Amino acid sequence: MNLSDNFLLSEFTKSQTAERKGIENNPNEIHTIAMVELCHNVLERIRSAFGKPVNINSGYRSVALCEAIGSKPTSQHCDGEAADIEIYGVSNYDLAKYIEKNLNFDQLILECWDGVDPNSGWVHVSYVNDVANRKDVLTYTRAGGYTKGII
Repeated sequence: MNLSDNFLLSEFTKSQTAERKGIENNPNEIHTIAMVELCHNVLERIRSAFGKPVNINSGYRSVALCEAIGSKPTSQHCDGEAADIEIYGVSNYDLAKYIEKNLNFDQLILECWDGVDPNSGWVHVSYVNDVANRKDVLTYTRAGGYTKGII
């Protein structure tokens, strides 16, 4: 099933952990609508701006899958509102800064970026709707935890 021109539902639901542990990772209609909104309002715009495919490292996660990987069941991934992404050949820092400056989003986190290797870490981005998006910007490092803003 296509969520948008360039994104498939299977990209959002694929999980090696779910496959290995036999965890169901099937979104309902409300989750699917949220993924469509994320694709149209954020991910397609990123793909267009960079002219390269956006790789979904983690998209929709069922509550059971979130718990299996040590995430919270309140994660926006469980609602279909979030994706962890990268673009091959683009620094994750540059990707995060582009999103921060140019797009409407709910939460943006530059995760596990080491400040040296442009390919380190990944970018978490979520979208709720045009009215309710918080534009919350964070950086997460394993050593320091969360800090406000993109470092």
